[in-house]
Amino acid sequence: MARPDFTITADDARALAASARVCGRPMLRRVHDRATGTEEVVPIPCGSTREAVCPACARKARIIRMHQCQEGWHLTDEPERPTHANSTDDDGEDLEDEDDESGSGKRSRSTRRRQNLPDLPKLKMSDRTVGQVFTAPSGRQFRPSMFATCTLPSYGPVHVSGAPKHPGSYDYRRAALDALHFSKLCGRLWSNLRRCAGFNVQYFSVIEAQRRGAPHLHATIRGAIPRATFRQVVAATDYALWWPSFDQVLYDTDRLPEWTGPDHGYADSDTGELLPTWRQALDRLDQDPDAKPAHVMRFGAQLDLQGVIPEHADQAVRYLAKYLTKAIGETHDCDGDPAFGRHLDRLHAELRWLPCSPRCANWLRYGVQPDYAKPGLIPGQCRMRAHDRDNLGVTRRVLPSRLWSGKTVDQHKADRAQVVRQTLLAAGMDDLDLDRMAATVTLPDGTPRFAWTDVRPDHDTYVRLVLDSIGERQRWRAQYEAAKTAAAVSTVAQPP
Repeated sequence: MARPDFTITADDARALAASARVCGRPMLRRVHDRATGTEEVVPIPCGSTREAVCPACARKARIIRMHQCQEGWHLTDEPERPTHANSTDDDGEDLEDEDDESGSGKRSRSTRRRQNLPDLPKLKMSDRTVGQVFTAPSGRQFRPSMFATCTLPSYGPVHVSGAPKHPGSYDYRRAALDALHFSKLCGRLWSNLRRCAGFNVQYFSVIEAQRRGAPHLHATIRGAIPRATFRQVVAATDYALWWPSFDQVLYDTDRLPEWTGPDHGYADSDTGELLPTWRQALDRLDQDPDAKPAHVMRFGAQLDLQGVIPEHADQAVRYLAKYLTKAIGETHDCDGDPAFGRHLDRLHAELRWLPCSPRCANWLRYGVQPDYAKPGLIPGQCRMRAHDRDNLGVTRRVLPSRLWSGKTVDQHKADRAQVVRQTLLAAGMDDLDLDRMAATVTLPDGTPRFAWTDVRPDHDTYVRLVLDSIGERQRWRAQYEAAKTAAAVSTVAQPP
């Protein structure tokens, strides 16, 4: 694509890329072709899932998630099982029984149920994951599924804008802790639901933010579960966080523990006494018969359950993915109410000092060495994303079960790409270079043909590559539309 005569700034290029649905902040790599000796700078999409960062990549990620949700929701056949039972990835992980995050082995106390919770019903477990078929009096058969919304309890009354009516009494600490560990509560819900539903319940869930900034769960569930059973399970589900106590601040910013070396870790700067390690702190907790969990959380009273048939699923999928391109902290704007902005700032301030994981630097504030401690840890400066104002404690937004569709996100991307390739090939476009600069392409001696290195572009190179990407996308789009039109004409022309 030839460059125009007038000057295009980087901001102009990003705006053009957004309007053309092309990544405006690509990572640039220099590719050296060892066979020909030539070099080329190639843009690679950034892959961001946030619209504020890259609208084009965020839109693609949202579409992939919608495709994943649709494909697994109303399956009639069992999905393909993972090759390895313990395999994990970012889109096939059941968040159950995450009580010991340090990898040091299970601790039985962490799963102890509270005695004041009602007993849950138990059914004989079936290994099926697809929904049950129901037959209407007319003879028509249905295989309904469900759409569920679960919320957290109240932390204090709020205005319509989401700002607390009484900020002084609003329970920000509990709100922050619930946000940090909401995914664990959701994992416990699915574990309990499977025991009570009698089959291997599969779900595709998304964590979104309510007006008040608290996370809540939207979930599509394959198969139908009696509403009374579902409500009973939600009411009986809790999550107890068996961590060392972090109610009392022992080291403030003016007096912090000092690093003594890899053999002993952190010690009191005045007395030289070593702080207990993470595992030592857990051992003390296990040995204390009067110990209580550091935090206990449960769902709120608001629960919405809807039955969905395949013909009506598209609208629910769009609603589920409505805010996936926005961060938790930017889902709702203040609508001119400065109190709402102050509310989110106060919640973020609470999250800054709470421990987010066993490795969080904030444990030093409470007299415990973080798991796998290293030098340079400073309370209040943990780099984990849970402490960011945009995330407000929530780092994972999409939580599908392992057997939802039997595919990973990368496999869903490959499926969509394969549809495009087949359409182009059917239209006679057989000159597609599918292995362009692929790492799997080798020379006769077996060494990789292409060598990739990072490159830091200047302004002109960045603008040129973005404009070239826009032109390439427009060309590909025109070819694909022409191929679809040709395929439609060929179908109509064929005799019945």
